[in-house]
Amino acid sequence: MTSGPSHQKMAAEIWAVADLLRGDYRRHEYGQVILPFTVLRRLDAVMAATRQAVRDKDAALAIQNKERPLQLAAKLPFYNTSRQDFATIAADPANVVKNLRDYTGKFSANVRRILERFDFDNEITKLAEAGLLYKVVGRFAAMRDLEKLSSHDMGYVFEHLIRLFSEASNETAGEHFTPREVIRLMVNLLIAPDRDTLTGDGTVINVLDPACGTGGMLTAAEDKIKEINPNARVFLFGQELNPESWATCESEMLLRDQPGSIFFGNSFSNDGYAVRTDDGPPAKFDYMLANPPFGVEWKKVKDEVEAEAGRPAGPANRFSAGLPRINDGSFLFLQHMISKMEPPAPIGQGCRLAIVFNGSPLFTGAAGSGESEIRRWILERDLLEGIVALPDQLFYNTGISTYFWILSNRKDPALAGKVVLLDARDQWEKMRKSLGDKRKQVSEDQLAHITRVYGDALAIAADPGHPDHGRVKVFDTTDFGYHRITVERPLKQRFELTDDTLAALSESKALAKWEARDVFIAALRSSVGSVWWTKREAEPGLINAARSGGALWPSSAPVLKAIWGAVSVSDPDGEVQTAKGKPLPDPDLRDYENVPLNQDIEAYFAREVRPHVPDAWIDHEKTKVGYEIPFTRHFYVYTPPRPLAEIDAELRDLEAQIQKLLGEVTE
Repeated sequence: MTSGPSHQKMAAEIWAVADLLRGDYRRHEYGQVILPFTVLRRLDAVMAATRQAVRDKDAALAIQNKERPLQLAAKLPFYNTSRQDFATIAADPANVVKNLRDYTGKFSANVRRILERFDFDNEITKLAEAGLLYKVVGRFAAMRDLEKLSSHDMGYVFEHLIRLFSEASNETAGEHFTPREVIRLMVNLLIAPDRDTLTGDGTVINVLDPACGTGGMLTAAEDKIKEINPNARVFLFGQELNPESWATCESEMLLRDQPGSIFFGNSFSNDGYAVRTDDGPPAKFDYMLANPPFGVEWKKVKDEVEAEAGRPAGPANRFSAGLPRINDGSFLFLQHMISKMEPPAPIGQGCRLAIVFNGSPLFTGAAGSGESEIRRWILERDLLEGIVALPDQLFYNTGISTYFWILSNRKDPALAGKVVLLDARDQWEKMRKSLGDKRKQVSEDQLAHITRVYGDALAIAADPGHPDHGRVKVFDTTDFGYHRITVERPLKQRFELTDDTLAALSESKALAKWEARDVFIAALRSSVGSVWWTKREAEPGLINAARSGGALWPSSAPVLKAIWGAVSVSDPDGEVQTAKGKPLPDPDLRDYENVPLNQDIEAYFAREVRPHVPDAWIDHEKTKVGYEIPFTRHFYVYTPPRPLAEIDAELRDLEAQIQKLLGEVTE
């Protein structure tokens, strides 16, 4: 991380408030107090310069709707008309509850909505009952530097705080906050290729993050766009399910006076950007980015998602490509984002999106599964531009490897029908101090290097002499597809009567209601040990055995099926079983092969399968098309084992060291 001493100091000062809460609050509840007070104190600090002007304007106005005049007086999109502030509240211990409620109640409506999401009034009651409210207010009133921090710096403060809250709550990986250098890299890969097209006056850009957390990705995207074109008008839109994260994000958007909106709710069951209205937010976006909670089930919204997926393909069905497993909603987020891509020319300007995934979406699910069908849908529409593998141990609450997926419906013509794979797993440096599971970071130089390599991927992949050639591969979209064929082998059986055969008949449900069962089984007992190598021999043998014992041969089809099932034994030397003149397949010998889409199935079968099992055949009715992206396999480098002599020498050296240490102990 590149955070400097100012926001590190501020984060430490804010977190120190937790010392007051110990005992009365559990560790995972600290955020319920610290986050809203941080937001409130920051708003208070920002309003200091125009506080008296707002009070004077409020007193002078006799109209009912004062919102716009008071915003102008505050020179901010929010205001507060109370005579209280943190300084006056902290100076009056006896009336701290009354004064704080007067202060929070006289904010503009947009801030009151934020405090409601924090459930702040209940926290005032809890703190007051615990005798802590005055102490907490005093601590925050003494924080003088909150006004001086930019939104960018404040993002680092929230990053530090939310990491601590997540650790205390054992939050799911990636569910709250993405490290700042990871965000910058993601934004670079998403927006940097458009440097030439973003310039010009009057450029309007709409950006969406459907799992926006505290808004770090959105603000980083705007910063990057403004770096390229300071005159661009950037509208930021987001949606967030966690009320504290939503409230924190909304407060920062107010402080930035940021055009756009942050919608509260579940993106799957309550899509905040489903329909475009004349005065509402757009339903399509120029850029999208997200770090959704991966590996998290979507059972709570199962009914809504499945109902939508059952509709005809079109704008009203975001999930028409398929549904992933119930325990991982990552691909639901991606489909949700794809449905909101601005159409390409000539209808629109097109869209690029980036999303953070773990390794599962690359390969989970066999041909025909929901995940495979989603990958197929994306690749057959040529939406996937590239995948970048990141180092492990980059995130605060998980050490697993992660990947950026970058999609575009306006790919560079040179990338049409192609996908870039970039292996950046070695682009990291060790942190001086670990932060949770985060032990690695991407330096500024490494960030710039990855961005540069991704932008030049085609040239690098075509140049074996390039120093980064080994980390870049470019594939056709069809290279990730395959036919999953079912390879069958004939069912070969012998037929025999054994004690186990009779026991199986005794327990068979098909024979349970047959009145002659016991007599029939007793009749067969005298022939235990009989073996027949063909069904033609076995049938008269069994009939004679039954009749000899005084039993009738059954005519019921279910009973006959159970009898043949009990006496049949798989045997490679047995008779090939047939039906309607065709061999029956042996389920136990059934196998599957993945044949690349660009290869002929019959030629592959003749080359790879038939030489080993000459009697095998393909059941073409069961053939399915699947897609997977075996990223690790494409970048695997074989490392030969060390010579045995070297290993033996090392072992002898270790044995000598152990003997020496043992000798010192016994002296």
